[in-house]
Amino acid sequence: MKRLRIVSFVLSVILFSGALLTSAQAQGDKKSTAILDAMSNKYQKIKSFKAVFTYTPDGGKPLKGDATVKGTKFRLKMAGQEIFNDGKLMATYIKETNEVNLQDFDPSAGGDLDPTRIYSAYKKGFKYAYLQEKKEGSKTFDVVELTSTGKNSQVDKVQIEVSKADNSINSWKIFQKNGQKVTYKVEQFQPDVTVADAYFIFNSKQFPGVEVVDLR
Repeated sequence: MKRLRIVSFVLSVILFSGALLTSAQAQGDKKSTAILDAMSNKYQKIKSFKAVFTYTPDGGKPLKGDATVKGTKFRLKMAGQEIFNDGKLMATYIKETNEVNLQDFDPSAGGDLDPTRIYSAYKKGFKYAYLQEKKEGSKTFDVVELTSTGKNSQVDKVQIEVSKADNSINSWKIFQKNGQKVTYKVEQFQPDVTVADAYFIFNSKQFPGVEVVDLR
């Protein structure tokens, strides 16, 4: 995955914004709906956070990444790329080529790696069902499966593990329609971090010789 891009793909298991779930939008059994709502409510109360996670492509080795989120702003490091988003402009820096791509940020576009949408993405475009209870050491998780209802979606389904103890997300597994699979696991989560707005703005002075590609 050399060219990590934020595209319309799936769940953004890091996103607090979004419309409130209504009875008309509910597309799951009562148990799965209650689990997802409790999870979503937990994260909507957090104004900012930093998360360290692992990303494991099907058959590949785990890769590490981290995301810092503040409202609609986020900064994401993963797979040799770093994405700066101040809520208006998104800058994707590619370390291998020392290149940065600039484009206007459309919050309505969403994406599987939009760190601001992950906790509410289930509310639109998915139907869901409770799968099972799973134990991992001394911890117990509920596993809920989301199935895409969008005809043009690249995603077939997503399985989310939610802690029974505190409603936090442990991991999520994405199954694409082309047969590929990828697993994300949260290793560390720090809520309500103090971070300046400037942290989310790409500063070319910090990247000597960088080639700027303006796609706006």
